[in-house]
Amino acid sequence: MSAIAAISTPEAPGGIAVIRISGEDAIAVAEKVFRPAGGRNVAEMPGYTCAYGEVWDGDEPVDDCILTVFRAPHSYTGEDTAEISCHGGLFVTKRILRTVLKNGAVTAEPGEFTKRAFLNGKLDLTQAEAVMDIISAKGERELRMAEELREGAAFRMADKCSKKLMKMLGDLAAWADYPEEDIPAVDPENLITGLSEVREDLWSLIKNYDCGRVLRDGIATAIIGRPNVGKSTLFNCLSGYDRSIVTDIAGTTRDVVEESVRVGDITLRLSDTAGIHETEDVIEGIGVNIAEKLIDSSELVIAVFDGGCPLTEDDQYLINKINNKKKLAVINKSDVEQLLEISKIKEKFQHIVYISAKENQGVEKLKCEIESIFEINEMTIGTVSASNERQKRCIESSLRCIDSAIDALNSGELLDAVNVIIDEAEQFLLELTGQRITNAVVDEVFSRFCVGK
Repeated sequence: MSAIAAISTPEAPGGIAVIRISGEDAIAVAEKVFRPAGGRNVAEMPGYTCAYGEVWDGDEPVDDCILTVFRAPHSYTGEDTAEISCHGGLFVTKRILRTVLKNGAVTAEPGEFTKRAFLNGKLDLTQAEAVMDIISAKGERELRMAEELREGAAFRMADKCSKKLMKMLGDLAAWADYPEEDIPAVDPENLITGLSEVREDLWSLIKNYDCGRVLRDGIATAIIGRPNVGKSTLFNCLSGYDRSIVTDIAGTTRDVVEESVRVGDITLRLSDTAGIHETEDVIEGIGVNIAEKLIDSSELVIAVFDGGCPLTEDDQYLINKINNKKKLAVINKSDVEQLLEISKIKEKFQHIVYISAKENQGVEKLKCEIESIFEINEMTIGTVSASNERQKRCIESSLRCIDSAIDALNSGELLDAVNVIIDEAEQFLLELTGQRITNAVVDEVFSRFCVGK
């Protein structure tokens, strides 16, 4: 493959930047632009070695740099690779990249280095996807999960299941194709037992998918309540600074205020909404309508109630509106005399927390309760789970085929029909790991990567 090149470090000033070159001509391109100190020959540099020198653009020196050489197949991409480490200024980095491109390399597409690693057999598709999960990890659990996948945990489980299915397909084929040979008949009960074991293993890869998705993507969360119950104060407590305007005047918040907030291992994509109530104020009414629409699109609703006041009609309206949502009741103003009919709240809410947002009391309990709602504590370090919708879809499709095969065996269907269903289940597992996959799917997977990785 032709040599590709890209800046592999963030596009921001820093101590150093790295320009990566990979492909058959990578070393030749590096030789054209890099002059090692002491007259060393770049073409003769062995893998895993570095040289200090300068990058030159024709007859003009650009920067003093370090060149690192990796020889195929012992590189990230499986190809000859050269990495130029230069000073981390934006201009000098781009100048070196332009020089590399002028001397024979082409600009790398998003994720093309990792794509080449996949195509060259250095990674299976689940491992390649885990690379992006490592880059985007925002917490310890996310990082550990991504590293498990990068080390091949999902591939090993899928491969284990695939081999079991292949053994069944081999037994069925031998029994069907060579009836004259002394080959034992395939026992349907043994097939059911084997398929059930595969089903259990595959289910383990998706049973924690939603928890893993929450850790990776965060939770769209709306803070709602009638005016002046302390929504914006709570929003500021969780944000860690005064993001929303707080006054004693009802209706201060008229538009949606948004912030991403880290709560333990979870990222909340918080929205502070206008107080929901009947109003004749046109502008405030628009804010109320936006808030109600936001409730429908949120994954979690934090309903705030004033512990110092009895329930109102507006409170009851909100309770009814979020009846089928994942929700948490926050009883605010716990530092005043409690007049709220808490028994009515308990009828509708499984998760209730008492806080004083003004005094910043009880917020830690709120964070713990959110984790329990999404069962994050079930995700221990070392848990292996599908990391995206593509992987989940492949596993679910394979599981449906396995269930169909078990049903067919239980109902006495011909083993030829069962063979076809098991083969389909196997094909979905091969799609999961990338052993059987279209170019369009490969391109779509790597299009989500950053350039330079």
